[in-house]
Amino acid sequence: MRPRLVALPALAALLAAPAVLISPAQAADTPVTVTVNTRAGLEVVHEAATGVNHAIWDTHLGSDAVADLLKDAGVKAMRYPGGSYSDIYHWADHTAPGGYVAPNTDFDTFMKGVRRAGGQAIVTANYGTGTAEEAAAWVRYANVEKQYGVKYWEIGNENYGNGHYGSGWEADHHPDKSPRYYATLVRDYATAMKAVDPTIKIGAVLTTPGEWPDGITAAGDSGSWNEVVLSIAGPVVDFGIIHWYPGGDTAAQVLAKTDRVKDQVALVREQSRRLAGKELGIALTEVNTSFGRNTQPGALFAADAYATMIGHGVFNVDWWNVHNGMGQVREIAGHPDYDDYGLLSSGNCDAEGTVCQPALNTPFAPYHAISMVSKFARPGDQLVTAASTDPLVRSHAARRTDGGLSVMLINQDPDATKTVDLRLSGYSAAADATVLTFANGDTGIATATGSSSSVTLPPYSITTVVLKPHGSVTGPAAPARPVAAEVTDRTAALSWTAPPAGVKYEVHRVNGANTEQWGETTGTTFTAANLTPGTQYTVNLVARDNAGKVSWSSPPLTFTTGTPANSTCAVTYKESTNWGNGFVADLQITNTGTRPVAGWTLTYTWPTGWQQVSSGWNATWSQTGHQVTVANTATLAPGESTTAGFVGAYQGPNVHPVKYSLNGKLCTTR
Repeated sequence: MRPRLVALPALAALLAAPAVLISPAQAADTPVTVTVNTRAGLEVVHEAATGVNHAIWDTHLGSDAVADLLKDAGVKAMRYPGGSYSDIYHWADHTAPGGYVAPNTDFDTFMKGVRRAGGQAIVTANYGTGTAEEAAAWVRYANVEKQYGVKYWEIGNENYGNGHYGSGWEADHHPDKSPRYYATLVRDYATAMKAVDPTIKIGAVLTTPGEWPDGITAAGDSGSWNEVVLSIAGPVVDFGIIHWYPGGDTAAQVLAKTDRVKDQVALVREQSRRLAGKELGIALTEVNTSFGRNTQPGALFAADAYATMIGHGVFNVDWWNVHNGMGQVREIAGHPDYDDYGLLSSGNCDAEGTVCQPALNTPFAPYHAISMVSKFARPGDQLVTAASTDPLVRSHAARRTDGGLSVMLINQDPDATKTVDLRLSGYSAAADATVLTFANGDTGIATATGSSSSVTLPPYSITTVVLKPHGSVTGPAAPARPVAAEVTDRTAALSWTAPPAGVKYEVHRVNGANTEQWGETTGTTFTAANLTPGTQYTVNLVARDNAGKVSWSSPPLTFTTGTPANSTCAVTYKESTNWGNGFVADLQITNTGTRPVAGWTLTYTWPTGWQQVSSGWNATWSQTGHQVTVANTATLAPGESTTAGFVGAYQGPNVHPVKYSLNGKLCTTR
């Protein structure tokens, strides 16, 4: 949660002069190529994908004007009762001891606005000062008495912020603040709430990989917050809840943070499979940025973050929040930024009354970004792989249920116009297209007719090109996601349900913006061979019938091959301490061969660009780029092990290395 509606001192001088817009470059840079590969399918857009946060201290929560604005932006989910207030809020008497509750913000008023906007509710039950019985009574009122049909229920909000890890902002009146206690009570909450309505989905609070306090094991705990919560509560809940407020002092720093999404989501999925015994859904129920919250940097971040999260299967993304209030005022990207977490203006002024926001409910730039996301990809559409040759042009694409294809392009360059050449693989488009544009300083999304092969992007802009198919798009039904079993270092056995009669399935491996076909079959299995050890692979299925018509792609299957079961060396990686942005780990290196190793050099590669060896012992440690080298002049006899340790640092999801080589020989990773 972020601060409630307040008016803080501002820098009036920054607003005294008229805003000066950054002039677009007179000539576009070298054309950018964006390749869209419809055979490389990503995830399908969920019905609750685009969401926002409401808060009971917001006087305008549930008003017709706000509901209509959210409906116009395509918002499909609304979260209640508002961040940390969730852990002090008692729904039955509409009170929040210690906090401010605005008039006309009760649950029924909230639901009236949700229904008017055509969305659905996500409700956070009070864990901090509430009980399982209180939460179950809320479910009964909402879904039995009032027939609201609220499907998604969270248990608490950011409960790791209860002081257990040193910082405390979340109310928690329980005698035990540990993740074990939270997880144990989550089981009680889930049991009581589902006894009232078995159809609801329950979410448990998790830490976001790479964000405090992820990875930290506090005194007395058996593991980190996620490890403990997923082990105990994971089997009885339906989804995990993460929040994300990426830091950064400049637009460039913040905008680059979306590169971390893939690893964030993958780590949560891996944790849930390993610890809960199933793959939980993931909801990002709070997200915002640290720079340009009301201006174009915030909009560019919002569009990229929503699309990236949705493409990787996060079923719900909620912006924090609808109204919030003014903070430090300054000029960003040529326009006044009020440091306001809200999507809509609160219409308030600073303490001196010298600087005021625009009129109440005036949309800020991120509002239009979310509107663009909802126009780009609607519930039921499937995102597909898109890749750009320019790192400042972020690209996303979606196959539409009506046969169309949309491409969203985000130009993060504040100064240069970009000309983009669109290349489509697996899709034939009509010559003309609809082009939607939201540029720096715009107050709405402009619509024009353009080309399906080329588009010009203004500086600091979001552009969506909506393509129509050339000819028929009918074909067989898209296959379901394949399953991988018996994955070794060199092979993987893939399986799926039988295709319909007269249909064969093609197996495609995603390789960047391209795919390579591994094979095809009318059966239900395929063995991928000659794979590279310790390598991640992403595979899609495409159905083709006897007439040559092709389906949409299946959702992706991602798996990582192992290391050799038998080698002349083995390595075990063990992390012993973590403090949120650094850690201590040991590598145990074993000579499993039959000959002594006189002097050894171990090498491995970090999976990301934000991991670094700071110092090490029992060997000479060095790092060049992503590659780490660990050298020692000692001799390792057959069967002998040695341990070398290091201090590491990281600024994102701390993904462990997958494979190690000793004197050039690939080892077994234990």
